[in-house]
Amino acid sequence: MIRIPKKITRLLVIIFSITSFIYLYHGIILPSKSPINFKFNYYKDIPRDQIVEENYEKLVSILKTPINEPKTNNLIKSIDNPSDYKLENATLMIMARNSELNGVIYTIKQIEEKFNSKFNYPYVFLNNEDFNLKFKEKIKKFTKSNLYFEKIQPEIWNQPNWINKERQKNEMKLLKNQNIAYANKLSYHNMCRFYSMNFYNHPRMKQFKYYWRFEPNTDYFCNIDYDVFKFMELNNKIYGFVISLYDSHQSIKSLWTETINFLNLNNFNNKNLINSNAAINFLTENLQNPEKTKFTNGYSTCHFWSNFEIGNMDFFRSNAYNSWVNYLDSTGGFYYERWGDAPVHSIGVSLFANKNDIHWFRDIGYKHHPYTNCPNSNKCNGCEPGKFTFDNLKDQNCLTNWWNFEMDDSAKQIY
Repeated sequence: MIRIPKKITRLLVIIFSITSFIYLYHGIILPSKSPINFKFNYYKDIPRDQIVEENYEKLVSILKTPINEPKTNNLIKSIDNPSDYKLENATLMIMARNSELNGVIYTIKQIEEKFNSKFNYPYVFLNNEDFNLKFKEKIKKFTKSNLYFEKIQPEIWNQPNWINKERQKNEMKLLKNQNIAYANKLSYHNMCRFYSMNFYNHPRMKQFKYYWRFEPNTDYFCNIDYDVFKFMELNNKIYGFVISLYDSHQSIKSLWTETINFLNLNNFNNKNLINSNAAINFLTENLQNPEKTKFTNGYSTCHFWSNFEIGNMDFFRSNAYNSWVNYLDSTGGFYYERWGDAPVHSIGVSLFANKNDIHWFRDIGYKHHPYTNCPNSNKCNGCEPGKFTFDNLKDQNCLTNWWNFEMDDSAKQIY
């Protein structure tokens, strides 16, 4: 029998105790059974207005830098006969009303011209009511792709019956008095909740892995000659965006607090769901609009604008995302406040995915008034490179934060 000296035994006990006690996350050592506490890791001793100007100048510089397509060796280009092409398991999708027909056509014509006529990916149209014949027949004239016109089931669209309507009425009155858009519009709350936690499990959407969400009356300025869905698959990307902004902090007052509450559940074990390479600084930045971070108890309100997004729905169907978003739903925040799907998606991917798997499609020219992503590329026309928005909205730019705090050199040099 081998005897271990007492000094070595005591040392092993100490090492075991320490390793079982600490939880190493994102450069911060925390007790494994203590509450999660995020802290922004940067500081600038300059006036806030100067930070706004520096960030905007940086964004303009990025957007004016000449780029082309992503510099990867696995881009799949368009072919002469799309009918012979093996598509990725993907769809373009939109939620729209019958009354939005002209706006939908306006956008589809551009997507077909710039991208989809080269590949013929299918479209899914979602509505909480039945699409009428006029809507269907008109859309068919503008694409050769397969079209699916789907109704959203009432059980995943309607407000839950356990929502306290008196409290909801009072809270919405407060938000309306603060000029929060759509605060008292129930259908908008339903839409935000649906896009946050149900769209990827709609019976039609379940058959697909990837989606490209588009909106009526939006503009696309650049020819896209490669398959963006194949790009996502071959480069292990789970989420793609073009614009990132700050949110109305009054509309998401408790979203971050409830997220922290969720991470501290199960004897603090839920924090193990956080990806070891999460985009924490993007979520907790407090330099440009510190009043927002303070109001929300720690969330910058930076989010990826979800009226354009390309995503892997397997991520949204994952245990981490679903456990979290179902908890959020149980708090009633989609109705007592005006939580949008954009901050929910953004917090979800930033916490539970590897930030290297989140991609800024800098080469896709896009406008949703009043913000524009306009690349300096010979594939683009109709927009001004470097013109992101109006001067009075410069402080709403979160793209520079993503570039400064979360993109490594390989991500910055992909174009």
